[in-house]
Amino acid sequence: MRGVMIQGTASDVGKSLIVTALCRMFANDGVKVVPFKSQNMSNNSYVTKDGKEIGRAQGIQAEASKVEATVWMNPILLKPRSNQDSEIVYLGKPLKTLSGRGYRDTFYEKGLDVIRKSLEHLSSEHELVVIEGAGSPVEINLKDRELVNMKVAELADVPVILAADIDRGGVFASIVGTLELLEPEERQRVAGIIINKFRGDISLFEDGIHWLEKKTGIPVLGVLPYVEDHMIDGEDSLSLSNQFANRKKGNLDIAVIHLPFVSNYSDLEPFLYEEDVSIRWVKHPSDFGNPDAVIIPGTKSTINDLNTLRERQLDILIQKHIEDGGYVVGICGGYQILGVEIIDEMGSDTGIPNKSVAGLGVIPGRTTFYDEKETVRAAGVYHENTGLTTNGKLDGYEIHLGKTQLHQQGCAFLALENGKEEGYYSKNGQIIGTYLHHLFHNDEWRNHWLNMIRKSKGMHSKETIYICEYKDKRYDGIAEKMRAHLNFEQLNDIIHKWCSK
Repeated sequence: MRGVMIQGTASDVGKSLIVTALCRMFANDGVKVVPFKSQNMSNNSYVTKDGKEIGRAQGIQAEASKVEATVWMNPILLKPRSNQDSEIVYLGKPLKTLSGRGYRDTFYEKGLDVIRKSLEHLSSEHELVVIEGAGSPVEINLKDRELVNMKVAELADVPVILAADIDRGGVFASIVGTLELLEPEERQRVAGIIINKFRGDISLFEDGIHWLEKKTGIPVLGVLPYVEDHMIDGEDSLSLSNQFANRKKGNLDIAVIHLPFVSNYSDLEPFLYEEDVSIRWVKHPSDFGNPDAVIIPGTKSTINDLNTLRERQLDILIQKHIEDGGYVVGICGGYQILGVEIIDEMGSDTGIPNKSVAGLGVIPGRTTFYDEKETVRAAGVYHENTGLTTNGKLDGYEIHLGKTQLHQQGCAFLALENGKEEGYYSKNGQIIGTYLHHLFHNDEWRNHWLNMIRKSKGMHSKETIYICEYKDKRYDGIAEKMRAHLNFEQLNDIIHKWCSK
C-alpha cells in the first residue's frame, strides 16, 4: 500500500496535528488521502455518520482529508473506566471491558486481524494512507505485543517519520535514544525526522539539524513551528492540560469540574475563541472561586466521579452556586450527576448490579444504566416550553449508557427530530442538563447562553462568533504553515520510493 506513518518520541509531541496537516496538504494536492490510527486510548471520541464511535483525532483528520469519517480509520478505541480497566470499542461498537493485563493477554490476535482488515479496506478505496502512532515506539515493556507503532508500520509496509517535541527540551536525546532502542529492522524503516513545536530563530538551530543528520544518517524533513490556537481538538489528558492552561483571563468566568474520567472535553473548546470568556478546570474546593457559570462535563465513570466530587466537597459549592443564582450546565454524565438518583441496574457503570447512589438533586430526574450504549448523531430545536426561539437547528451527538427520566412535565430542553424530548431546562436557562455533546459548537446557542450570563452581570451582549465558518480555513492555514517549514517534496519522494521497492 502507499502510505506513511508518523511516530513520536513520546506522547503529546504533536503527532495528531502533524497527521492532520499532512492530510490537508495531500487533499489540497488532489490526492485521495485517508487517516488511520490502529488503537486510541481516549475518552474524547467522535461519532461517525452511521452512529459509531472512533477516536476524536481521526474524526478531525477525516475532515482535514475532506472525507467522511468511518470506523476503519480507528478500529480499536480504548476508553478508560478506572485506573485499571478500559472499555474496548471495536469497529465503533462497545465489545467488552478489560484490564490492561487482560487486554494484552486475550485481545492481541483479534487486534492484529482488525488492523489488517482496516488497512486493506482503506488502501482499496484511497490513494494514500497517513498513519498515526501512539506514545513511543520503544516502550520496552510493551513492545512484544504492541498494536500501535512499528507492528502497524510492518503490517502496512510503509516508511516511518519520527516526530519529536523541541518545546519540552531534550530533543536530541529523545531522537537518538529512540533510534538506539529500535531493533535494526525497525530502525531501517525510519526514513525521516521532524522536529515539532519550534519557537525562535531557526538559524540558531541549523547546526543541530546537521548534527542530527550526521549522527543518525536520517534526513531532517522539517522543523515545524509551535502553532497557537490551532483548533484541532485534543485527544489525551496531556492535550487537555496544555490546551486550557494558558487561557487568558476574561470577564466571564466559567468553571469546569475536572472529573477523574472526564470524556469528550472537546465540548468546551469553542469557549477558547470567545475573547471575554475565561474557562478553567476545577479539581478542588480551593480552585472553585466565584464563577459565573459551572459546567459538569461528560464522564466515562459517572458514579465513581460523583463519589470523587462529593469526597472533595465540590457538591456543596455547586449547590451554593446555584442557590446564589449562578448558571450550571451538565452534559451527559454531568447531566446524570445533577439528578436525584443514579441506578446502575446492570452494573455497566460500576460493575455492581443494582448499585444506587443519590445525585446532587438539582435536576428532578432519575438515571438508570443499562447494558446497551446509545451512540447516535442527534439534532433538534429548542423545546417550546423553554420559551426560546431559533431560526435553525442544534446538532451534536449522544454517547451514553444511562437513560434519564424526568419526574415533572414541561421542562425539556430540546425537541429532537426523532420526536423525542431531550434534556432539562429550568429557571430561564439557569439550570440545563443534556445528553447532546457538542452543544456549545452550535454558535448561535453558545452566543445566546453567554449573552444570558453577560446580561446577568450588566455587560453588553456580543455578536455571534461563527467558528464553524472558519474551522475549515484553519485546516488550510495549518497545512500552509507546516508546508512552509517541511520538505514536502522529499517526503513525497520517500513515500514513492518505498512503495516502488
